[in-house]
Amino acid sequence: MLKLSKEAIQMLEQVIYLPMVLQILQRDYQAFEQGTFKLKQPYLKLVEQTIQYVQKELANTKRYLRKNQLQVLRGERDDLFSEYIFIHQRVQDSRRYSNIRLRNHVEELLSYYLTKAQEISQCEQ
Repeated sequence: MLKLSKEAIQMLEQVIYLPMVLQILQRDYQAFEQGTFKLKQPYLKLVEQTIQYVQKELANTKRYLRKNQLQVLRGERDDLFSEYIFIHQRVQDSRRYSNIRLRNHVEELLSYYLTKAQEISQCEQ
């Protein structure tokens, strides 16, 4: 069994969640771009700023994982669960996450990052 700090587990989970958040944001950006909105720019700008912020967070997370010799691999997936394998110094720990839990947490993160990007945008003005 792999013994990891709470911080390490959070970072390993971030490397699972953040790519999902980015994928959703990129799809939303395309939807806004192709949509029939009268004023697209505010939506596009907010989503674009959020993408940039999440990309920075993901880069910092990956940097932390490299520095601490941590790795995440995707295991098997079915309709109910997704498996991820956490590796630290050649020791592996397999963890299963409910797909519903993954979706709900990604939704929470999406709200958080949209709010954060909006706050940053307001500070720059």
